[in-house]
Amino acid sequence: MIAAARRAARAIDALRRGWSITIKGEAAAMHLRAIETAIDYDASAVLLSASRGATLKLVNQRAAANIAHPVMIAAPEDLDGALATAIADPVLDLRRPMKGPFSALELPDSAAATAAMELARLAGLLPAFLVLDEAEANSIVVTPADIAAFPRPELLHIATQAKLPVGVSEDAQIFAFRSDADAADHVALIVGHRDESIPVVRLHSECLTGDMLGSLKCDCGPQLHEALARMTQASWGILLYLRQEGRGIGLVNKLRAYALQDQGYDTVDANTRLGFAVDARNFGIAARMLDLLGVKELKLLTNNPEKVTGLEAEGVKVVERLPLKIAANPHNEKYLATKKDRTGHQL
Repeated sequence: MIAAARRAARAIDALRRGWSITIKGEAAAMHLRAIETAIDYDASAVLLSASRGATLKLVNQRAAANIAHPVMIAAPEDLDGALATAIADPVLDLRRPMKGPFSALELPDSAAATAAMELARLAGLLPAFLVLDEAEANSIVVTPADIAAFPRPELLHIATQAKLPVGVSEDAQIFAFRSDADAADHVALIVGHRDESIPVVRLHSECLTGDMLGSLKCDCGPQLHEALARMTQASWGILLYLRQEGRGIGLVNKLRAYALQDQGYDTVDANTRLGFAVDARNFGIAARMLDLLGVKELKLLTNNPEKVTGLEAEGVKVVERLPLKIAANPHNEKYLATKKDRTGHQL
């Protein structure tokens, strides 16, 4: 399992560096280079997410009719970096609307193509690839099973711990968690004095714009500080700070989603238009962190019932859900309404 996850980690690193990879499926192998980081655009085809195929009006072509699968198109004769980026990035559609017509091709291996979409998300890249005719020298070879093995929560371990006096608790302790497969770091902050009582816990996904820059587009920063304050009202609490920016799609793609919101899309449609899931976070990571801390049951500070479901599916008992009510502002009213109406958030 560790070997499989490490192969996936090497493939992620290769894509981010602009190198090619090979995904070996059962029916065929696909030789791919991420469009976003490519410097050479010599390719026979382009692999795109299903949602991008729909936006480009490809689903009426037989080879692209299955909306559950990614879409492959023949590379245009004039394909270069500018055109490839315009094909890949929906943020550019208003700026460069006249693309195509494109000819859809049969996927050589649907499992390998689907795995490529997940690998792009893990790499924080747009799910769009150049398809090469042959594997390049030293190309990293992975399988869909390797990609499915990354990241595995059970590979987490506590790397170190220290005292960390913070504003709400001078006696707080911080724990750093690291994976055996890569260098992804998550942290837990224990607030107050641990005793036999049930802790108040907050699962907080990293949000650079909200937590650090005070963005008014979301409620992440206020939720973080309110959660810490609520922990001081209990005997003790735990903040799990998860490195899953943008609900798991990464910082750059989150900012792309912001750009699509500027064009009128809500948070749900922006994510799916980019080719990602509405919520791609892995709450098994939080469950593993709690297990390493010896916490089996908790009171969860959240408005998101899926966090409760996700933890309980991993064997963590949520004895109570404690809502976090944050006042809206003119910049995040639509965002908060979308969370309530389309992703089931509750107070």
